[in-house]
Amino acid sequence: MIEILSWATLVVAAIVFGAYVVRGMSGFGTSLVAMPLLVLIMPIHTAVPMMTVLGLCVGVMLGVRDRSHVRWDEFRRMLPPTFLGVFAGIGLFAWLDARFMQQLLGGFIVAYSLHTLASQWLRPRAVKCSTRWAYPAGFASSLVDSMFGGGGGPLVVMYMLGRGYEPVVFRATLAVLWLLELVVRVAGYALGGYYNRTVLLLGLLLIPVMLAGNRLGEALSRSMSPQTFARLIALILLASGISLLLK
Repeated sequence: MIEILSWATLVVAAIVFGAYVVRGMSGFGTSLVAMPLLVLIMPIHTAVPMMTVLGLCVGVMLGVRDRSHVRWDEFRRMLPPTFLGVFAGIGLFAWLDARFMQQLLGGFIVAYSLHTLASQWLRPRAVKCSTRWAYPAGFASSLVDSMFGGGGGPLVVMYMLGRGYEPVVFRATLAVLWLLELVVRVAGYALGGYYNRTVLLLGLLLIPVMLAGNRLGEALSRSMSPQTFARLIALILLASGISLLLK
């Protein structure tokens, strides 16, 4: 556990700020950027609940703002497997050793970054998804989110893109889905005893940092191409994931 008034808190604030700049530019990926760096400073069983609280704050704002664009049929289809994935992920989060969790996270980050780089340069043909893919996508996404504090979002993003929806529709649908997922995750971590005064106070202090980073990211998104941004983030993630595996 870190002290609230310490240099480590400033480093955590800088990491959260950078992660939410990424989120403001891309719409997701906060924990993919933040977690590999946060676990170098604090235990993973502290970092994950803290980032989940911050994610819940963003989820409330986006869910309220975009609810009129939600595809409720897709939402109802993905909700049950999403909840099952949360319960399974929290169970594994509580059961697995912190060191092993860190290695799993590093491996996942490396695999995701390599997938992103490959998709940017190879540009595979778009595939139309059947609604049956909603169930494994929803389960796997929330499982990864609950174990690592995030990172599962691209799985349901790929499903929604494969269904052929406009960006505003799939972003709104996933915002409401993720909001309910985050509520359940926060409740699960709380029941597991992962929230204490220090974690909650740190999360509260980081809310303005989160909002500032998200706003800057939205502004920067208008001056950088999505392809350049995706490649830059993938390279950063690759380096972060390798550092976790070697730590």
